[in-house]
Amino acid sequence: MAHKSEVLGNKRKLPSRSKDVSSKKPKFDKKQSQSEEPEEDVNGESEISDFSDADDGGAPLSNTKSQNATNSGKNQAEKVFEKGQNSRESHIKQKQLAQDRKSQKPLADELHRTKKLWERLRLKSKVPKEERHKLVEELFSITTGRMKDFALKHDAVRVVQTAIKYATPERRKMIAKELKGAYPLLAESKYAKFLIGKLLVKGDEEVRDMIVPEFFGKVRKLINHPEASWILDDIYRGIATKEQKAILLREWYGPEFHIFRQAQQGETAPTAELSKILEENPSKRGPTMKYLRDMTNQLIQKKMTGFTMLHDAMYQYYINVKPGSEEAKEYMETIKEDENGDLLKNMAFTKSGARLVCLLLAHGSAKDRKQILKTYKDTFQLMSTDPYGHLIILAAYDLIDDTVLTSKSIISELIGKTEQDEASNIVISANNLNARLTIRYPLEGASKALFDAGHADDLKLLEELWEIRKTTSKKDPETRRKELVAALSPQLLAAIAASPLDLISTSHGSQLVTEALLSCVGDKSKALQAIASTAQGDPNEVEPSDESANVAFPREHISKAPHGGRMFKTLIAGGHFDKASRQIIPADPPLHFADILYPFIKDHIMAWATGPSSFVVVSLLEADDFSHKDELKGILKKNKKALEKAATEETPEQKASREATEADGEEKKATKKKGKKAGPKKEAPVGNTGSKLLLEKLKG
Repeated sequence: MAHKSEVLGNKRKLPSRSKDVSSKKPKFDKKQSQSEEPEEDVNGESEISDFSDADDGGAPLSNTKSQNATNSGKNQAEKVFEKGQNSRESHIKQKQLAQDRKSQKPLADELHRTKKLWERLRLKSKVPKEERHKLVEELFSITTGRMKDFALKHDAVRVVQTAIKYATPERRKMIAKELKGAYPLLAESKYAKFLIGKLLVKGDEEVRDMIVPEFFGKVRKLINHPEASWILDDIYRGIATKEQKAILLREWYGPEFHIFRQAQQGETAPTAELSKILEENPSKRGPTMKYLRDMTNQLIQKKMTGFTMLHDAMYQYYINVKPGSEEAKEYMETIKEDENGDLLKNMAFTKSGARLVCLLLAHGSAKDRKQILKTYKDTFQLMSTDPYGHLIILAAYDLIDDTVLTSKSIISELIGKTEQDEASNIVISANNLNARLTIRYPLEGASKALFDAGHADDLKLLEELWEIRKTTSKKDPETRRKELVAALSPQLLAAIAASPLDLISTSHGSQLVTEALLSCVGDKSKALQAIASTAQGDPNEVEPSDESANVAFPREHISKAPHGGRMFKTLIAGGHFDKASRQIIPADPPLHFADILYPFIKDHIMAWATGPSSFVVVSLLEADDFSHKDELKGILKKNKKALEKAATEETPEQKASREATEADGEEKKATKKKGKKAGPKKEAPVGNTGSKLLLEKLKG
C-alpha cells in the first residue's frame, strides 16, 4: 500500500487538460453543433479517469460532477432555446405565456381595458374635454358594481382613483358605498390607502361619515400597521369631526372603549378628556393608565413617533399623573431616552406634543431642560415659524434659569452666526406671524400688541407655565428677561444698522425696530442713524426700484406708510404711551431721536407737515429734548398758507374713502326695501388733522 503522502500527492497532481475538453459550465455565446463535440466528453470517458488512485486505497476520482454539470447545462440550453430559437424568440414566447396566465385571471379583459383608459386620462392637459368625458363614461361603465374588486388589486387601484378624480359628487358617493366594509383592508395596502385619502378629500360630509366609522374599534391594530397607521392618523388629524376624534382617541384608554357607537340624537357626545373619564370611574384609573402607557410605549419602541394621535394620547397621560410622582418621572425618562430625539422633534410640530414639551420643561430639573434643548439643536429656526413649535421657544425663555444656555442654544441659532445671516434671518422672522414672537417676546413681554386674537391660546398656556414656574424656578422673571434682552441686543442693533429699509418696509418690521430701539441695551447710535436716514428724500417723489435687493416695483417713501409715521412718532416721544397713567414711559437711556431725525427731513419738512405723516412734525414740536423747535416754527410760519390749505382740503385718503362710501350707498339704495328712514349720517372729517394741530400750536 502506498504511503499516505504519496496518495495525497497523486490526488492533487492532475495533468493539464486537453484543449478539446469543454469546461464544466456550458457556454452559450459560442454555439457549437453536437457533431463537433468530442464523444468522450459526452460518454463520460476523460483523461482524469486514467489517473484513478483506487489501487492506492483512496477514493476514486471520477468526472461525475463534471458530467452532471455538462448534461444539466445541455438540458438547460435545450429548454431555453428549443428548436433552434435565439434569446429574442425565447423572450417573446415567455412573455406570451405570462400574458396567457394573466388572461385567465378574473376581470382580465376589463382590467386591461381600464388600464388603457387610465393611460389616456392621466394626460390631463393633452386630452380634449369631450374625449375625456367619453373615456370617463366608459371607465364607469366597466367599474360600476366592481369597485371593490378593482380597489383590492394593487395594479388596478389607480383606476378607481382616476374614477374618483373625474367623478361627480353623486358618483363619488356611489364609489364610497361600493367600498363600504373594505376600508380597513384598503388602509393596510401600500397603494389603496391613497384611494381612501383621495375619496375623503374629494368627498363631502356624507362620504366622511361613511368611511371614518369603519375605523372604530380597530385603532390598536391599525396604528401599529406600517401602512394603515399613516392614513388613520391623517383621518384623525384632518378629516374626522370632534366627536369622531374623541371616539378614536378613547380606544387608547382600554379594551372596553373599542366598542362604542356614535351618540344618537339627544345623547351626550363622548369625550376624550381622560380626566373626566377617570372622574366618572375612579376605580378604573390603574388599568386605564397602564393600558395607555403600554400602547404609547409600543409605538415609541417601534420608532413610529410622528402621529398626532400618539401625541394627544401622551398629553392626556401626562396631565393625569401627579407632577413629581414616579409615574411622571418615568414617563419623562421614556421620552428623553428616545434615540436620535425623533420623538421630541416630532412632538414640537403638533398642538398636544408642543404643550407636553412645555410641561416637561416646566416640571423638569435643570438637567432635563438642558437635555431637551440639546435635542432640538439645528431645529429651532424651523420651530420658530411653526404654529405650535414656537411655544417651546417661548416656554424656554420663561422657564430656564440658565440664560447663557438659552442664548447659546436658541438665540444664536434663530439669528445666525454671520452678519449677513443675522440681517436676513431677523427680517424674515420679523414678518412671520409665529417667528416674530420668538424675537419680540423678550423685548415686550406678554403685550396685547404681540399676542393678538390669533395667539390668545399661547398666552393662556404661558400663564399656566408661570404658575408652575413659581415652584420650579429660582430666578426672578424680570431678571431673566433683562438677561435675555442683553444677549439679543447686539445682533438686533447690528441688523437694524445693516438693513434698515428691509426692516421698516412692513408693519411688523417697523414694530420690531421700535421695540428694539426702546428696549435693547448697548450702543444704539448706528441703528438710530440708519433708521433716521430712511426718512430722507422728497416724500412726494417715488423712489426707483432697488435692483440689488431684487425689488421690481418702486419703493414708496416711508412717510406715506402709516406704520412708518407711527414708528417715527414713538421714537421721537422716546417711549410708549401708558393708557393707565396717560403718560409716556421714557426709555432708559433717552434716545434723543428728534435731533437725529430732523437733519434728514429738514429740507422737505412742509411735505411732512401736510402729508400722511404730519403727526411726526407735531411730535417734534411736543418733544422736550428737541433742540430746533424755534427753527421749525419759523419754517412753518413762513408756509402757513400751505398748512391752512392742507387743513381744509380733502386728503387723497379721505377722497378715496368718500367715493367708496358713495358707491356702496348707491348699491344699497338700489336693493333697499321700504322701511323706517335712517337717521342723518355724520359727516366725515375733511382736511389733514396733523396740519390743523400745527396751526393751533403756531397760534399758541
